[in-house]
Amino acid sequence: MKKKKNRLAKSESMWGYILVAPTIIGLLVLNFYPFIDTLKLSFAKTLPFGLYKMQGIDNYVKMFSDPEFWKATWNTIYFCILTVPLGIFLALVVAIMLNAKIKGRTAFRAIFFLPMIVAPAAVAMVWKWMFNTEYGIINTIIGHNVNWVTDPKIIMITCAIVAIWSAIGYDAVLLLSGLQNISKSYYEAASLDGATKLQQFFHITLPMVSPTLFVVMITRLMASLKVYDLIYMIVEEANPVINDAQSLMYLFYRESFIAGNKGLGSAIVIWTVLLIGIVTIVQFWGQKKWVNYEV
Repeated sequence: MKKKKNRLAKSESMWGYILVAPTIIGLLVLNFYPFIDTLKLSFAKTLPFGLYKMQGIDNYVKMFSDPEFWKATWNTIYFCILTVPLGIFLALVVAIMLNAKIKGRTAFRAIFFLPMIVAPAAVAMVWKWMFNTEYGIINTIIGHNVNWVTDPKIIMITCAIVAIWSAIGYDAVLLLSGLQNISKSYYEAASLDGATKLQQFFHITLPMVSPTLFVVMITRLMASLKVYDLIYMIVEEANPVINDAQSLMYLFYRESFIAGNKGLGSAIVIWTVLLIGIVTIVQFWGQKKWVNYEV
């Protein structure tokens, strides 16, 4: 009897390993191996025909002594500051509105989510036309010519507006799923106790949706730290404000594929991964103070 149970347990374990094998192999081939290869390449000098020569920490010394690298780092952090707090706040507002009993709620949900299924290149080109100084619709509406794409002081704000607009629907749908999991009995009990809508929001809605809010914050921060395509499409290579707009991933692209220095480009990627890791650790440490996992 015991032998039969052991054989059954081994059979179940074997099938378990077989079922998770594609995922594990995919992680090793598509994530772990490329990361190790990038880490190794960051300590090397690239040579013609795909060859490279190890040279120690020269790439990191060059990277940390380059003012353009620190400017790109600040641009990336500044982009996160502009997009993450405001974007999540607006997404939460939209989610609360969509969670209310309004006509056409499903249609509005699809409209807000629509930017996520549109190609980023198309989104950037449309917004770039709208931000055009001479005939853009935005300047026409405000009645004043603002250099949205060529002014170094506001170029990051321009990119942030497009990024928030593109992501607000996706984040709102995630937050909406969290809002719909909150039992109506909490609000009914709070209403009987005389709690206002604002009090219900801060004492019921916000604590109960905080786990979903935490997930949205992590994904949005990671996406903002890795921003590339949006800036690449809005800010052309010949644009004089390129240094005031380029992110770390944009700098990686320029060093790796334009300058051909894949070693330095790999060092920039490792720095970005480290930055994302630090931000994620801080978030997981801070979530203990404001995320409520109690049902």
